[in-house]
Amino acid sequence: MTDERITTIGRCYGCRRTFGFDPAAVTMFAIDPETGFPPGMTVLGSMREPTPEAVVRSVEEPVCPDCVAKAKRFLEPPDPLTSWSRP
Repeated sequence: MTDERITTIGRCYGCRRTFGFDPAAVTMFAIDPETGFPPGMTVLGSMREPTPEAVVRSVEEPVCPDCVAKAKRFLEPPDPLTSWSRP
């Protein structure tokens, strides 16, 4: 088993579950606290150039390993033979 150092307890930005993590090893990304989205992201999910004010006021939020794994699976292309097979 690996030597895991849990130095911080926080809430995952994706699933809002509380988990322990090492800030140096966990996936973190910037969130604008005024909008609740990454700087430059619109309400419709499109991206635009972030304003300097949004970048300055953004804070780093952790993402749990389960949400990172789900995001990676979502980005993988589906297998065409298994996604349309009949039961």
